Order: sequence, then C-alpha cells, then structure tokens
Amino acid sequence: MEISLDKHAANQASVKIKLNEADYQPKVDAKIKDYAKKATIRGFRPGKAPITMVKKMYGTSVLVDEINSILTSSLNDYLKAQTFKILGDPLPMVEDAANINWDSQKEFEFKYKIGFVEDISVKIDGIDATSYKMEMEEKEVDDAIQNLRSQYGKMTNPEVSQENDFLYGDLKSDDGSFEKTFSMPLSAVEAGSLKQFIGLKKGDVVTFDPSKAIKENLAATVGVTEEEAADLKGKCTFTVQNINRTELAELNQDFFDKLFGEGQVDSEEAMRNKVKEILSENYNKELRVFGEEKIKEKLVAKANIDLPEDFLKEWLLRANEGKVTMEQVEQEYPIYAKQLTWTLISNKIAKDNDIQAEHADVIEKTKEMIREQFASSGLGSQMEASMDMFVDNYLKGNEGQNYMQMLTSVQNEKVLDFVREKGNLKEEVIKIDKFKELLEN
Repeated sequence: MEISLDKHAANQASVKIKLNEADYQPKVDAKIKDYAKKATIRGFRPGKAPITMVKKMYGTSVLVDEINSILTSSLNDYLKAQTFKILGDPLPMVEDAANINWDSQKEFEFKYKIGFVEDISVKIDGIDATSYKMEMEEKEVDDAIQNLRSQYGKMTNPEVSQENDFLYGDLKSDDGSFEKTFSMPLSAVEAGSLKQFIGLKKGDVVTFDPSKAIKENLAATVGVTEEEAADLKGKCTFTVQNINRTELAELNQDFFDKLFGEGQVDSEEAMRNKVKEILSENYNKELRVFGEEKIKEKLVAKANIDLPEDFLKEWLLRANEGKVTMEQVEQEYPIYAKQLTWTLISNKIAKDNDIQAEHADVIEKTKEMIREQFASSGLGSQMEASMDMFVDNYLKGNEGQNYMQMLTSVQNEKVLDFVREKGNLKEEVIKIDKFKELLEN
C-alpha cells in the first residue's frame, strides 16, 4: 500500500492511496471462505457449495467491502499522524472511483480531497474586554409592572373610548378599494390624531388617513401585507363596532402569587424588588452574551485562521446531499465559518491551558437551564424533587448529542472566563439607552 499527500494550497490537499493485490486479497479470500461455510445455495447442503460458486456470487461485493474497510482505516490512521488539523471529512473523488473495473482490476488507486488548517496560534494577552452591568431605572421597573398588570388584567367593554383602549371596527377607503375589519390599538395612533378616537361610542364613524395617523408599523397594525399598506393612503372611514379595555390587575396577594408562585412575595415593595431583580438578571445575561461575542470577534481576528473555503462548501453540500442547495450553502457559509473558527480557537486555548469541561459541570449547567425553563411556572419545589430525572432525560436525548452540546457549551464558558482573567477586563455600568445603543452597533 502506498499513501501520498499532495498539498496544492495552504489549506487544501489531496491524498492518494494505492492498493495492490497483496493488500486486500488475503482478507477477501478469508471472508469468502467464511461465506462458503454459512451459505445456503439451492442444490447444495448448507455450507457445501463449491468455493468457486460462492466466489462468483459474492466475490465482487466482498471485494468492495474489504477495500472500503482498508481505505477507511488507513486514511484515518494516516491523517491522525499529520501535524495539521483536518476539517470536515475527506471527500472521495467520485469521478475516479466511477472508472474502476471491479471484475478485472488487481491494483487500485483512490484519491480524496482534504481541507485543513496548520498550527493554530492564539495569543490572549492584550485582549481588551468589557464587562457590562445594568443599572435599572425606576421608569423601567414601572413600565414592567404596568405591563404585567395589563397582562393579568380583566377585559371590559366600556361605553366610551379612552386612551390605550382597542377599537374594533371596519376600516374603508373613500374610493371603496379597501375594506378591513380589525382591532386598532389606540397606543399605535400618533398624538396629533389621538383626540379623534377619544370619546367614541359604538356606531361612531371617524375619517382619517391611516398612513399619517398610525405611528407604528401600519401593515402589522391593520393586519395587511406591506404592499397593501403602501397603497393605504388618503381618506378612510373607521366605524366602531366595539370598545375593548383592559382593567389593570390589582396589586394584591392573588396577583403576586400568579406572578411568582404562592407565598413568594407578600407586599408591593417586595414585588417591586423582585421585578427589578428579574429585569436586572435578564439584561445582564444579554450583556454577558454581548460581551462574550465581542471577545470571540477579537480572538478570531487576532488568530487570523485561513479556512479552506472551497473545500468546506463542497463538503457541506455533499454531507447534506439533497437537503440543501449550493445557493443555501453560499448564504449560510459565513455563519458556519465564524462558528468553526471560534471552535478551533476555543479548543486550542483549552488544550494549551488544560481547561476541561467535567461531567459535574455538565450536570450543573443542565440544571440551571431547566430551572430557567420552569422559572415562571410556579412549580419550583416539584421540579427540584424530580430534577435528576429531568437532567437524565435531557442529556440522553437526541442520541447523546444534547450531552455533547452541553459539554461544548461548558468548555466555551470556561475558556471565555480564562480569557477574561488573563485579558484587560474593564467593568462598565450602563443604563437602558446605552444597552440599546450597544445592540444596534
């Protein structure tokens, strides 16, 4: 057997494997003899058919199987011995394999395309990182409580409309080209037009221009396509059929129990503190993710890893044959490449600094995830009693992929913590406006 490597780019190569008869024939003969001992062929007692007949019937398929087995193990062993990092899977050159004559050839030659990266060097010294913390303003807490009271409030149908009501009725264009029955939130009406919709009763008619009066997304508000909304200009009439109003939930124990579980909060002050705490936690989780993505971007840029783009695109297409098109691969490749680059960097940092994700870490992270999923259900105590079962079921799911994904997630967290520790970490306390600005940039 001969195996040779031909590097024709900085990150792509071909591997050629030559097999002669001595490499495969002993295994083929042994397998055919084994077949002959077990074969049931008409006209012969089991295991008594002539070896030549068995070879004629099964010889080619056995040859193909044995050569494929030799190729797989030999190629894997050869690539493992290389210093570079293999990406994806070797791609057989199908056009060469198609020309093989399995009945007469004694020597075989197979070629594979491979993609790889050479030594990865990641320097984390000097990586600037910012840890953001959210300072909750009282207005944000007030708005959140107001939304919760509205969410748990009671729907009523008053006689006369007020600000923040919903008017259910018929919208018609003056020229008769458009007609739509929908529920219009008065919160979507701009301030200058709002007075037209206050004090209305069932049967009242309002004339207005929707494109000017509705300040929010017109298509979403009316429930039409963007194309239809673009034509919805000029005078229209709205005939009120009904008025809907949400009476805010009272700040009492029943409301507190619905929000946080029975007996968890027993006063308005405690409720307010709890809402503020939850808001802070949620925003800070988003800020942590934002900060982590910035660190990843800096590490990716600093490592400057040159991926074999053409090879990876072909591999993605062939690995998902029939499921994706080349156009889809082209579209999704930048996202895939970014994630792959980060994975290579994370694994390199973990290996160089002996960072490992332990089984106990996976269990604890899974518990945290499950607790978050059940956070608003009020089933805290029941959930904790069955936590081991929930964790076990989840980690065994998806044929073990859930466990591997959680293991990878734990390692990434440890790597990022390590980078923060070794890098130049700055802390910054921000407010909502700054938070929104960060996400927009």
